[in-house]
Parts: sequence; C-alpha cells; structure tokens
Amino acid sequence: MAGNANVWRGAVVFGAVAVLLTGCGSPSERAEEGGGGDDDDVVTLRVGATPMPHAEVLRFVDEELAADVGLAIEVVEYTDYNQPNAALAEGELDANYYQTLPFLEEYLEGDPGADLEYVGDVHLEAFGLYSEEFADLEDLPEGAEIAVPNDVSNMGRALHLLAEHEVITLTDGAGENAAESDIEDNPMDITLTQIEAAQLPRSLQDVDAAVVNGNYALEANLAETANALAWEETEGSVYGNGLVVRSEDIEAEDIVRLNELLHGPEVREFMEERWQGIVIPMGVDE
Repeated sequence: MAGNANVWRGAVVFGAVAVLLTGCGSPSERAEEGGGGDDDDVVTLRVGATPMPHAEVLRFVDEELAADVGLAIEVVEYTDYNQPNAALAEGELDANYYQTLPFLEEYLEGDPGADLEYVGDVHLEAFGLYSEEFADLEDLPEGAEIAVPNDVSNMGRALHLLAEHEVITLTDGAGENAAESDIEDNPMDITLTQIEAAQLPRSLQDVDAAVVNGNYALEANLAETANALAWEETEGSVYGNGLVVRSEDIEAEDIVRLNELLHGPEVREFMEERWQGIVIPMGVDE
C-alpha cells in the first residue's frame, strides 16, 4: 500500500449516488436517526478501500455476514492512497480499510488535524521482488535497476526486503521508514528508481526488477506474468493492513461489529482460498 497519484475512482456497492446523498455523522448517530437503510435495524457503513484485496474482502463480508449482525457495507473504491484518509477525516466515510499503521502514522504527521485511529490488523500482503527478465535473485546483474515505491513507509519496507536478501546493507538503527540515505553498503551497485506504487507492475517492462506491494501484485496477476525473486519476512511484521476510523468512533458499536466480522473464521477461510498465501489473515478469531 502506498502512492500519491491524484486519481481516484469510486465504485460503490449500492451506487455512487448513495455516497453523495447519505448523511454524514458517526455510525451510532445515523443508527439513532434511523438512517441505516430500509430496515431501521440495519446500519449502513461507508468504508473506503483499495480494489484488491480490501474491497473484495468487504464485499464478502457484506454479502455473506453483515446482515446477521444488523450491518450493510457500502464500499467506496480508491486508487490514490491519500484520498481515503482525507474522506474519512471529512466525514464522507465511516471507516477505511487499505493501509498499514506506519502509513497512517506518516499521513498523520503531515496532517495532524486528521483525528484518525488504527483499529487493528486484519491481513498482511507480502511484498515481493519481481522480475520479468530474471528468474532468480542471483541472476540480477551488477548495476541492476530496481524500482521501489515512492512513499516513505513503503519505501522503507522495500529497502528492508532488499536488506533481508543481502542486496544492500542498511545502517544500524535504520527504522521502519528507512530511506536511501540509510544504505550503508551497495555491493551490487544497484540503482533504485522510485515510482508510484500502483505503477510498479507496469515498470517491470523498463527495469530489471521491482519491489511491488501485495495488492498491486494481485491486481496485475504477477504470479502468472513475472518471477518472484524474493519475499519479505512476514513473521512479526508491522505491516498488517487494518481498519481505520475517526477517533470518536473507535468504540462505536457498529465499528466493533465490523471489526469482529473482519477477524472471523469465515473471512480467514475466504482469504486463504482466494489468495493462496499472498494475503495472510491476522488476529483471526478461532
């Protein structure tokens, strides 16, 4: 997850017009006003998400699970990673589901007035180093050009992946948001090219390899069209993707119910069957 493209596309489960006509306010406020839908016992939550896997997970929850706990999920899709946080802070959404905690922290540093809070990890998308030309990490030539995400949190994640596989060495103490200046040793004399995350799969035509976010790798079907040269270490990862809400709604009943559904065994099974280990459930209730 990352990116600063200024393009967003709304794909709303119940129609784009609903986003414009549905009133703002917290989920609990709308429930008290009877604004949850045709049935006053059903509360509709507007949740922003990137298309894959987040929006697919939310649609599964809406179609298979939400009605049983009095919820309906209205999914708004975005391709620009900054739009869902802005929309949430402005009250256009009730929650979003697309980002890591480090990404949210980076966003809040730049916009401290956005009073948003991370609810908890739902899944992890493993970062991979992909190449169309080379089949093995050892095949990468000296001076290879490697594309990496151009936002701070995902750039750091990409650098740590490269360090884990001894492509580069980072300085002691290089944190989660490591930058190029933290590279201590570059034995292969690689060149890093920073590219907006959504464009990384396309960049494979022009570079020797690229570190690609899991969701964009899925969308581009890189498992079929490119070679995975290396995977990031997932054990103990801080890069889970989770639900984010306005701080005032962190304990709202409907948000709690949605978060419980996202951590249920049905969602775990859906992720495991749908994405075969690329999307890894986190914090799942047994």
